[in-house]
Amino acid sequence: MLELQTRVVPGALPAGAAAGHVLGGACLGPAPAGSPPGWPLQSIFAPLPGSTATGLHELWLASGPCTAGCSEGIAWRRGDGMLYGVCEIAEADFPGTGDRSPLQAASHAAYRRIFRLLAAERVPHLWRAWNYFADINGESHGLERYRQFNIGRQDAFLEFHRGATGNVPAACAIGLAGGPLRIAFMAGERAATALENPRQVSAYHYPADYGPRSPTFSRAMLASLADQEILFVSGTASIVGHRTVHAGDAVAQCREVLANIGAVVEAANQVRRSAAYAPDALSYRVYLRHAADLAGVADVLATHLGAAADIVFVQADICRADLLLEIEATGLHPLAG
Repeated sequence: MLELQTRVVPGALPAGAAAGHVLGGACLGPAPAGSPPGWPLQSIFAPLPGSTATGLHELWLASGPCTAGCSEGIAWRRGDGMLYGVCEIAEADFPGTGDRSPLQAASHAAYRRIFRLLAAERVPHLWRAWNYFADINGESHGLERYRQFNIGRQDAFLEFHRGATGNVPAACAIGLAGGPLRIAFMAGERAATALENPRQVSAYHYPADYGPRSPTFSRAMLASLADQEILFVSGTASIVGHRTVHAGDAVAQCREVLANIGAVVEAANQVRRSAAYAPDALSYRVYLRHAADLAGVADVLATHLGAAADIVFVQADICRADLLLEIEATGLHPLAG
């Protein structure tokens, strides 16, 4: 059975875990010392407000030994009917031409490589993607960089006949202070169910005010393994309909985010095969634009989710300049035998 282990000390494995059973994971915080582990690890080099840890790992553990490989720069492992991969692409390797920016070209290339790998490994269903790149709200080539990324990503989806609406993966796109385009992804042998939020316009139907191409992601994905169900809640922000609400007020934005996550969890519970999902039982990453907002946001989360909620805070930029935080979540449930 798949496990998500959060807040793991860098360089250590959870008690009883075997290195060969690690599908992959993420490194949060400062760059760790020492050699990298033998599994795919996405580097999210960003401050961790409120944490005294020098860094944290999150690990996905399969029930049995994983097979591994490297394809076009993507380090990957697969097991239990899933594949987890990580790729890093330097924008400098894609000079761009005309109005096609290096980031647009890099994101197009990255997703083309991902789709080729999934086809070769016969793990065709992309469930979740975590996207990070520098200066997400900056502008070049006459367009905000997040909007450049959306064009490149969608071009790859369309090129591989995956479509850009409906059954698209859960995802986030987060801005870091620097570094390459970093993408981690989870794919499965089985198709997953895309979920939307009735309080929001689906991101792939956003009007042209938000760029020449809409973002290609669903609000959540509900994926099934032989004995387990996984809820991936995409990066969720203070958006109602398609508009940002509570600009300049991180506490009010946090309350709105929780209302949106609650609506997505309710949608998941309408189609789930396992026990009902509850917001206070999920694992969370909370991205804060400003570390000074930590206390107010943490109080809201503690009130709504409880003091024992599984939460890590990361200081990073959000896909819209007027958004002060974004929250993503994951839940794993066993299926009845």
